[in-house]
Amino acid sequence: MTAATNDSDDLAALAKGGRTNTLGFAIRLIARIPFLVIATRLYGAEALGRFASAMVLIEIVALICSLGEKRGLAQRLSDGAGENRAAEARLVFDGLLLALGYSTVAALVLLTFPEPMFPNGVNSQWDIWLIAAIPAFAITEILLAAQAYRYDIATTVRTRAIVEPWTISIAAGVYFFIPATRDGGLALAYITSIYAGLLFTLWPFLRSYGLPQGWQPAPRALIAMSSRAFPLVGADAIERGTRLLDIFILGLLAPPQVVGIYYAAQQIASLPQKLKTSFEPILSPVITKNLRIGNMGAIAAQVRQVGFWIIAVQLGIALVLGVPSEAVMGLWGPDYVAGSAALAFLLAAEVAASMAVVSESVLVYIARKRNLAISVGVIALQAVLTIVLIEAAERYELGTGFQAAGAAGALLIALTMSSLIKALLLKHLLHAPVSNWRWALVYAAAPAVVVGYAFTWVPEWMELVFGIPAVLATYGLVIWRRGFGEGDKALFRKQVVPDPATDLP
Repeated sequence: MTAATNDSDDLAALAKGGRTNTLGFAIRLIARIPFLVIATRLYGAEALGRFASAMVLIEIVALICSLGEKRGLAQRLSDGAGENRAAEARLVFDGLLLALGYSTVAALVLLTFPEPMFPNGVNSQWDIWLIAAIPAFAITEILLAAQAYRYDIATTVRTRAIVEPWTISIAAGVYFFIPATRDGGLALAYITSIYAGLLFTLWPFLRSYGLPQGWQPAPRALIAMSSRAFPLVGADAIERGTRLLDIFILGLLAPPQVVGIYYAAQQIASLPQKLKTSFEPILSPVITKNLRIGNMGAIAAQVRQVGFWIIAVQLGIALVLGVPSEAVMGLWGPDYVAGSAALAFLLAAEVAASMAVVSESVLVYIARKRNLAISVGVIALQAVLTIVLIEAAERYELGTGFQAAGAAGALLIALTMSSLIKALLLKHLLHAPVSNWRWALVYAAAPAVVVGYAFTWVPEWMELVFGIPAVLATYGLVIWRRGFGEGDKALFRKQVVPDPATDLP
């Protein structure tokens, strides 16, 4: 098989994963709305803020306990290429055992010292049981990574875009109307959704890998695995932490109502972020395969291609949701309109972060320590900027909207710096350009902004019903004609690689 054929096969795999995840984004968008309506209308901004502050710590701890297996597992399985499926199952179960052990210890520590989870107090006695989500979250991450190694991205989409969001939406409504669980409904709904996702993921995993035959945990090997995972753990925790640190700091410095408003804005803005990170499972196996054969040029081409797909779609989402940001935030209630500026900044931050995430997908394999050092510097910068901007808004009595906007602005600056630095490092290491920027993005965004701004002068319901489709159509038409070449359009074609049996001239 020639190198060109291999590269075409990789493009086919990336395009198929991209199509699946783009569909998953649309499903996730629809599924997220009911939860936001229930959380904002039934529970209120203060309860939502306390829940968000606790959930931040839970997710960061769970991600650390997964030991970076979201990307590290692909490399471990790739290094063992040629082994049978029983050997692969044993490798996966090593990771599951470690994650279960670490997450159990972490849950017990938080049970003993729960104060960091609740800087603004608790909604009910049920909130402490959020720690039960840590093992399930960590194990689900590893199971999904194992499925992604087999190019099964559909399981990730079904779990993250259907099972978990619809479960938390339905459960939050049910728990609210039960008197005994009303105050703790958000926490209980979150726990229910995480375990529903775990059970749904477990079935396809067992069909793919089965139970490990002749598996016996080796303590020395597990300890060595833990030490090798440290750079990946740090990268994953910091990448996710940049999206959670702002909520954590807001929980310490601002009233719970501000946290609730910011969390509602972040839930909308995190949709394009989910699209971006959902490319990672399919990108990791492709990258590790090319690293094994030393095909650095192909890796650079894949980074450029996936990076452009991501930024093109994310920019469209940012325009669709950001231009009518006041109308979008107004859906959750009049109090939430104060978060419209924060929503616009958060959406811009996700666009800016696209290059960092794609670059990091390679750097975690070829420059782990340097990538970790950059990530630490970026999150430190974000923390300082967030504190400074929130304190400035409070000092000058600018209101809740400015406090939320300050946290979002700090994230935008930090993620922009991360993208620039990591892209330059990756370009140096691969000796090839990796940038995902094209001027066609500007040509497409400019008329879309003009169309969106025109619709801000009409009633809000018209802005949402007619303005959003108009912005999307304008951007989509221009980017398709001016920005997408034949290779880019592969994302929207089911058959990317010609079949020699049927497509010969």
